[in-house]
Amino acid sequence: MAKKNNQEKPTFNSYWIYGLIISILIGMTMFSGDSKWQNLEKTDISNFEKFLLNGDVEEVVVINKNLARVTINQNAIVKSEHNSIKSKNFLGQENIEGPHYQFEVGNLELFQRKLEKAEENGIVFRYEFQTIENRWMDMIISFIPIIIIIAVWIFLMRRMSGSSGGAGSQIFNIGKSKARLFDQNTNVRTSFKDVAGLEGAKEEVQEIVDFLKNPQKYTKLGGEIPKGALLIGLPGTGKTLLAKAVAGEAKVPFFSLSGSDFVEMFVGVGASRVRDLFKQAKDKSPAIIFIDEIDAIGRARGKNNFTGSNDERENTLNQLLTEMDGFDTNTNVIVVAATNRADVLDKALMRAGRFDRQIYVDLPDLNERKEIFQVHLKPLKVTKTLDVDFLAKQTPGFSGADIANVCNESALIAARKSRKSVGKQDFLDAVDRIVGGLEKKNKIISQEEKKTIAFHEAGHATVSWLLKYAAPLVKVTIVPRGQSLGAAWYLPEERLILRTEQMLDEMCAALGGRAAEKIMFNKISTGALSDLEKVTRQARAMVSVYGLNSALGNITYHDSSGQSDYTFTKPYSEKTAQKIDKEISAIIERQYKRACEILKKNKANLIKLAERLLEKEVIFKDDLTTILGKRSFETEKNSNSSTKARKS
Repeated sequence: MAKKNNQEKPTFNSYWIYGLIISILIGMTMFSGDSKWQNLEKTDISNFEKFLLNGDVEEVVVINKNLARVTINQNAIVKSEHNSIKSKNFLGQENIEGPHYQFEVGNLELFQRKLEKAEENGIVFRYEFQTIENRWMDMIISFIPIIIIIAVWIFLMRRMSGSSGGAGSQIFNIGKSKARLFDQNTNVRTSFKDVAGLEGAKEEVQEIVDFLKNPQKYTKLGGEIPKGALLIGLPGTGKTLLAKAVAGEAKVPFFSLSGSDFVEMFVGVGASRVRDLFKQAKDKSPAIIFIDEIDAIGRARGKNNFTGSNDERENTLNQLLTEMDGFDTNTNVIVVAATNRADVLDKALMRAGRFDRQIYVDLPDLNERKEIFQVHLKPLKVTKTLDVDFLAKQTPGFSGADIANVCNESALIAARKSRKSVGKQDFLDAVDRIVGGLEKKNKIISQEEKKTIAFHEAGHATVSWLLKYAAPLVKVTIVPRGQSLGAAWYLPEERLILRTEQMLDEMCAALGGRAAEKIMFNKISTGALSDLEKVTRQARAMVSVYGLNSALGNITYHDSSGQSDYTFTKPYSEKTAQKIDKEISAIIERQYKRACEILKKNKANLIKLAERLLEKEVIFKDDLTTILGKRSFETEKNSNSSTKARKS
């Protein structure tokens, strides 16, 4: 029978030490002091007084002002009443020498007077008071705070190291990198086929993978492999998904971690982890390092630095800059990072030679949303007649994560209604649920409030239907949803640029609700809060960002780089600020008056639409066509449009 060459070494169990220490402490407590006094016959003070009056007591010793130990004289020990003490010796022998009894004295002064009185009465015995100190216990108690501090420190070291093994080895691993390694032995199933849309970003990332697979293809012409690529985009657009696809496709070691993994409470740990990470990557080159949410350590230095020059985050960033810039041309290590806050990153981190490529991951357009839907519809049981093009049109401005949420929510809605497959209406309900919030049909609303809401939403519908550049409505409801009392879903065109007349028409349609309240009731309500926020934001952008105004002309006060801090200071004078405020107010008031004029001319249709809304609570495009007629300026551009919710 063959013997194993590599036998496992027995692991040392630290709990044996803990048990031994506890046993020693218990033993010291039990046997500290004078051990021969431990098994004395217990009695009480009344029996002691009887022994004292009979002349049986030879000696009384009061220990620590509490416990009295009594020795019986040799003449009295043979009495029958003292037979119980003969077998109470610790060694099992007859207790002849004593002490023989012990009891608690109670009130020490009263007990002492009883002893003095017995002496005065001629009773012969000895008594004394002793104080016995347990020095071992006192020493242990003095060391308890130190023991507690050491125990807490070991516990923290174990928690921060996050790995199994002894406490000592974990302490020395605190400066090691926390990156997860994915290589050919790791089963990473995500590939570029799982990444729908994002064609431009995917092309750039695929080229990075090709750099590492075939470096000679690029270096033989004298070129150098890029040192880093930064993925920039809104949350949910697929930056981390692209990184997962790189890990699945590259077939080279892939180190993945978050920017917060470098942050630690101890000084120097972050920089140490950066050094260890790059050392591991160099040893396994060619390799890829992926740092998600790099803004956790990559923020611009020198801003709001109240901690002085020795700031731990800055030390970590400095080490990262040094490691990225110190690569040799033949190490074949590429850093890929992701962030949705590129405006706060340090300029030194963004320069060529560190992050040579900045890849923008934008929100998907119509065709890309269709591809994303096709990916997320695969695990769902959908109806055969489901139109994916229609779903893509209903979700403008949705990110990949939002579309995944729509698909999941639609499946939950269909299951709630006990359906066997997910249909078109389930997806529409899911979009309404995500954009507008949960329906609250049981919310108590008075008839007067319901009428006001109906005319408010009818005002939006009428104005947007009659304006050329305003987005037409698809559905209007006065059923409370989320925090809104009513909602309207538009069908806007997907535009890359906006003209002045387009922005003004959108503002006019947004103010149609308040204009309808003014015309019908000669009163206004707080229901237009979100409308006012929207138009104020648009008007301010027209004046101070896009230069679409007559007061200031072709000028902008917007810093797209994000490096300027306008929190406490503005890039314009107080006089210019007054002009901006005046122009914003003028733009909004002009569009409000315009909305009022449109509704006055179409007051009869406004009333019909509001009454239909009060009757049905939800109306659609067909109802608007019946009451207001077809839009004379309708174009075919609506084929690339989708619904967008507006809350009131």
